[in-house]
Amino acid sequence: MKIGKRGLVVIAGLVVVVAVGTILFSRYWYYLPGILQELRDPVQPNREVTWEQGPEEPAVPVAERAPNIVVILADDLGFNDLSFGGGGIAGVPTPNIDSIAKNGVTFVNGYSGNATCAPSRAAIMTGRYATRFGFEFTPAPPQFAETIATFADNGAVYFEEREKDAPPVDEMSVPLDEIYISKMLKEQGYQTLMLGKWHLGGTDTTRPETRGFDEALGFMPGASLFLPKNDPNVVNSVQDFDPIDKFLWANLPFAVQFNGGDRFEPSEYMTDYLTNEAVEAIQANRNRPFFMYLSYNAVHTPLQALKSDYDALSHIEDHTLRTYAAMIVALDRGVGKVLDELKAQGLDENTIVIFTSDNGGANYVGLPDINEPYRGWKATFFEGGIHVPFFMQWPSRIEAGTRSERIAAHVDIFATAAAAAGAALPQDRVYDGIDLMRYVDGAGVVDRPLFFRSGHYRTLIKGGWKLQVAERPEKAWLFHLAQDPTEQKNLAEKNPEKLGEMMAVLEEIDGEQAPPIWPSLVEAPMMIDRPLGGAPRGPEDEYFYWAS
Repeated sequence: MKIGKRGLVVIAGLVVVVAVGTILFSRYWYYLPGILQELRDPVQPNREVTWEQGPEEPAVPVAERAPNIVVILADDLGFNDLSFGGGGIAGVPTPNIDSIAKNGVTFVNGYSGNATCAPSRAAIMTGRYATRFGFEFTPAPPQFAETIATFADNGAVYFEEREKDAPPVDEMSVPLDEIYISKMLKEQGYQTLMLGKWHLGGTDTTRPETRGFDEALGFMPGASLFLPKNDPNVVNSVQDFDPIDKFLWANLPFAVQFNGGDRFEPSEYMTDYLTNEAVEAIQANRNRPFFMYLSYNAVHTPLQALKSDYDALSHIEDHTLRTYAAMIVALDRGVGKVLDELKAQGLDENTIVIFTSDNGGANYVGLPDINEPYRGWKATFFEGGIHVPFFMQWPSRIEAGTRSERIAAHVDIFATAAAAAGAALPQDRVYDGIDLMRYVDGAGVVDRPLFFRSGHYRTLIKGGWKLQVAERPEKAWLFHLAQDPTEQKNLAEKNPEKLGEMMAVLEEIDGEQAPPIWPSLVEAPMMIDRPLGGAPRGPEDEYFYWAS
């Protein structure tokens, strides 16, 4: 069969298309998750959100009904990012967040559920270590792990052979038989509301509105843009040295969903948008008890600040630091608006407000001081990764300016909410949390251990001591936190008796945990004392491999 000139032209064109496509894919393959998501569910223009209106009049006076419960969760907030207690990144004040501590209780030793986003959120939702039900690693598509290994010039390892055992990212979720705080409170008559970052599953059975939330407005993945990249009202800070940043800029949309509907663009900067919608939700539910989970994505990367906030910080010379600080300004403004609305509606006295962060500040931001005075970062179990701001106010019950030195943890939020709502904890499972009002009321001291695990890296805090054990490289860190809260003196070799005692307890608790539901796909070295983007690892730098 003869091929005419036209046929030859067509074939040549197809060859060119295939060649160009191959070249583009080889260079930009990590854009694939975002492209596929946009094809499946294109982002629509902004639409108005209408929250379900509660009763016109309260059934009983506010003071006589069950307290409202508002959990405000920041994302990757460093311990030194708030001005309370003398911190404040770049000297930027956070008066509204600080006010929760001043008007309530500061849990000086507040701990996250884990050192990364999703397992911490699972601990908050369930009141249990996420490792008890196998939710050990942060949900992410395989391209995320491959991007880290490909572009991280630090020895990161990608386990391609494990991909077959990893479900699609939307199916990476907490098992359906776990009881969420939202379901428990809904059964107590609460209207349950979720706003912001979810990161606990994206299927029809794992989304917030199918896990006990009456209404949900936010985004399912672990991050989102704060505004479109080229919006005239945004200032971007790109961390070229960070493969995670590369992946996020390539794939993240500026989008939310309401009650499982189509994705659409928010009407303004994400932090302000979530804040203003939270205010609307409070107004709609002022006459009935409600639980609100306000899960901001600030200050998680990608770093994007509202231009007006950025311009107001002209005294900060470093661009990254200025962008980051401006994001904290927006976060603090949002918390202030929520608190003001509770007061305006006459709800503040009988509303429990808890503020915390899902984990410590991230090393891949490139800023060295965000977790001071603690060592370590997000994705480490050093204090910088898990020792987080933890404030709670309940003006009718908690005296302003209360401080507690006792350990408070994310797993305690469930038990605290249950007790306040008059709900009994289910008896068919182990709960790792306690009612934090026990500390406030002086009802008893609980000397309980805290356990953390991510792959081969495990940690135990007990009786003023802390043990961390890693297998790659094989090492143990033993710190006497009561005397050395910033983990400067490793006593593992000098105190073998205490090391053995702590190791025995760690192994016992570890034996109670479930295996991971899905495998880790990448392991990457984490320097404990250096942020990413600084000097390369030296022979004296301590590090370990983190599994994700």
